[in-house]
Amino acid sequence: MTDAPAMTRISVCRSCGGSHLAPVLSLGETPLANALVAPERLAEPEPRYPLALVFCRDCTLLQLTVSVRPDLMFSDYPYFSSVSESFTAAARALARRLVSERGLGAGAQVVEIASNDGYLLQGYRALGVPVLGIDPAANVARAAIGAGVPTRVAFFGRDLAEDLAAEGIAADVIHANNVLAHVPDLNGVVAGMKRLLKPGGVCVIEVPYARDFVEKCEFDTIYHEHLCYFSGSALDALFARHGLVLAHVEHTPFHGGTLRAFAAHAGTAQSAAAAALLADERRLGMTDEPYYAGFATRVEALTATLAKVLRDLKAGGARIAAYGASAKGATLLNYAGLGADVIDFIADRSPAKQGLHGPGTKLPIVPPERLVEARPDYTLLLTWNFAEEILAQQAAYRAAGGRFVIPVPEVRIV
Repeated sequence: MTDAPAMTRISVCRSCGGSHLAPVLSLGETPLANALVAPERLAEPEPRYPLALVFCRDCTLLQLTVSVRPDLMFSDYPYFSSVSESFTAAARALARRLVSERGLGAGAQVVEIASNDGYLLQGYRALGVPVLGIDPAANVARAAIGAGVPTRVAFFGRDLAEDLAAEGIAADVIHANNVLAHVPDLNGVVAGMKRLLKPGGVCVIEVPYARDFVEKCEFDTIYHEHLCYFSGSALDALFARHGLVLAHVEHTPFHGGTLRAFAAHAGTAQSAAAAALLADERRLGMTDEPYYAGFATRVEALTATLAKVLRDLKAGGARIAAYGASAKGATLLNYAGLGADVIDFIADRSPAKQGLHGPGTKLPIVPPERLVEARPDYTLLLTWNFAEEILAQQAAYRAAGGRFVIPVPEVRIV
């Protein structure tokens, strides 16, 4: 793996193999969004890679033009899902719901692809359902194992699915939360899901929803880990290619708008909600190139407005910090050109990130308590997708006069 090039460019669609790829947006060359920088490496140059989005006219999939080698991004991963209380609570609620709806018990098997620190599978385990996590990042897998969740350190695909099937493992439920967008070999992963899924089983796949992404101008969710940006139509075509059907869909507010897709073996009836979503996408024009034509212009306008607001505040003597050393935050800061000349530091709850520095900007990452200690006048909320939770957590800072700048879908101060 280490002999492979750090980056490869695509010439055909990652899903259908079509060659009709239309440009949508370019964010230039940026560092890897989760490649946080240790203090002793601040003087070293950071690798940068093109970050550009195209639309497949054949199967409607939005996707990046390059793939960065997965081991460069995922072998040691700084994101721990359990850091977000609301995210963890929602995951446990989903586990309880599926156990109830599908009658899962000690004889069932739940598998999660990209299981992170076991935040979801712990919910099943607590209800007596056998689980297996699969994650390529050894550090987060250790956390999951420590929490009692059996975890394989590996990338999931056709080969691993065959190995698991040979061991007698077959899944009643396969979860893939915010992972399908991360994999270069889409078809290999979906084929692996098909291979591992029991007759009558279900795959529960969560992806950032392309409609929210475009209409709310959520450009900061573009980074090298996110290779694809899915509509229901793109998922429908991908599943059908592998003998699966888009059986049901739900829309959730997480991450700025997430599509929860339920995939089942071909022959399963499609729900009214899934049929309605596909019809809505055709009506809105999401299956055609013109729907995406104005996206780049709106992104440029939003970042220009944000940069002006913050620079004007700084020029007026305000002290400014940021909250959330997230991947989306790295994209936003680097594209908007916001660094140490405007922002003093980034506060973040994750101990794994504290003491490091943001990619590109080199801004120091500190515990959130620093907001109350330093009392910056304004804090740019980079993790705006958890705004309600974070605003509540930072009640003391706000009571002391601190204000948050929320950048997406429009710049506002609260």
